[in-house]
Amino acid sequence: MPILRLIIRLLPLILVFAVGLFLWRSCKEFLPGSDEKKQPEVIVNHNTILTKVEELGRMELVRYNFKDVVEYEKNISKWVPNSKIVLIVTGEAVGCVDFTKLNAEDIVFEGDSVVQVALPEPQICYYKIDHGKTKVFSKENTYFQDADLVQESYRYAEANVKKAALNSGILRQTQVNAEKVLKPILEEITGRRVVLVPQHRMQNPKVPAKR
Repeated sequence: MPILRLIIRLLPLILVFAVGLFLWRSCKEFLPGSDEKKQPEVIVNHNTILTKVEELGRMELVRYNFKDVVEYEKNISKWVPNSKIVLIVTGEAVGCVDFTKLNAEDIVFEGDSVVQVALPEPQICYYKIDHGKTKVFSKENTYFQDADLVQESYRYAEANVKKAALNSGILRQTQVNAEKVLKPILEEITGRRVVLVPQHRMQNPKVPAKR
């Protein structure tokens, strides 16, 4: 039969083509130019460890933003002029109320229409300077101690942010904002008139040291 004889004649060519295709697929990654097309293998290992769980019960109620020019001067020696760093400081302080200090006895129901809540004292949650917006304006007589003096001036500027916030009445404003924010929420929840009062804790008297 002509067709059978044709298939028999083409069989060697088919086998050669099949073997060539197999070899090409097996060896193509070793051929020149194959590295450009092959995507690099990426192996990622994660070893995430939970180190601490904290309860968050602080409500931030006010933020004070500050800008200041701080001159930090340090006496190195009486024989040389004082070192001086001038910073242009941007900082902030946040006032809050810590509700983790609220206990069951701090909530008192009076009759059917009033509930009294003794709030913890307002406090400064945190204070900091914005290092991205705080710049060193000038340095004088640093005597190759630039890094140390800059770090000292930054710490002084950060402490000054807290002091400025306290002097500006941040704790009083935190208390005022607590009443503005909390009273409507609590009255909506309880259906009663809410009276907020300062929380007072009895402190144990200090025991005198033994002589």
